Amino acid sequence: VLQKWVNREISNFDYLIQLNTMAGRTYNDLAQYPVFPWILQDYTSEELDLNNPAVFRDLSKPIGVVNEKNAKAVKEKYENFEDPLGIIDKFHYGTHYSNAAGVMHYLIRVEPFTTLHIQLQSGRFDCADRQFHSIPATWQALMDNPNDVKELIPEFFYFPEFLENQNGFNLGQLQISKEVVNDVILPKWAHSPEDFIYKHRKALESEYVSAHLHEWIDLIFGYKQRGPAAVEALNVFYYCTYEGAVDLDALTDEKERKALEGMINNFGQTPCQL
Repeated sequence: VLQKWVNREISNFDYLIQLNTMAGRTYNDLAQYPVFPWILQDYTSEELDLNNPAVFRDLSKPIGVVNEKNAKAVKEKYENFEDPLGIIDKFHYGTHYSNAAGVMHYLIRVEPFTTLHIQLQSGRFDCADRQFHSIPATWQALMDNPNDVKELIPEFFYFPEFLENQNGFNLGQLQISKEVVNDVILPKWAHSPEDFIYKHRKALESEYVSAHLHEWIDLIFGYKQRGPAAVEALNVFYYCTYEGAVDLDALTDEKERKALEGMINNFGQTPCQL
């Protein structure tokens, strides 16, 4: 697969899907859903110029520190963290770039994710301000908040319907602006959900991303995923998210085991290292 990708016999999209599959990710498990990168950082221009490197996100950095401002806070948090019991290793992020709640967050307008979201929120929609209502606002929140580290899901590159509230769900209104949450607000350069998907997919297959995608792959699937390289790259997550970090079979206390299983399921899981 690597050779095919290098020879450009398969697209960036196909390559990412194959890597996800090899690393144990599947559409059949919300806790291990395929993970895709944010690739753009320009969600405000009238036109999207894919020949300009400045419109792309820096793929060599974890999403939590793409904004330089956050890097200092993340570093300090890691350096100052100590678990008195010695169980929990130091980490940069207490949340994860891919988890079940994140998948439902993006896909809330489409069944069965709507129902799953409602079940997760004890029988009702979460408050409107926490819903996925705008792509530019979601990106801005990532830039402002080092604790929000959600990457994307494959649907952002092929499935325009998830951006529309075709079922007419009542998702509430934003507290401050009183704006009703309906279809997802798109960047100015996208004239419709289809246009957004078309341009976003084009961006994924662009020359710039083809030349830099391996840097992101190193962080998610490769050698910067754990160990000293991960520490240096500011890419260490909560210990429970790593494969093999917890031996569930060794836990004799049923309650403790259930609690840990729940945590692993909801917290997010780092893909198997390839």
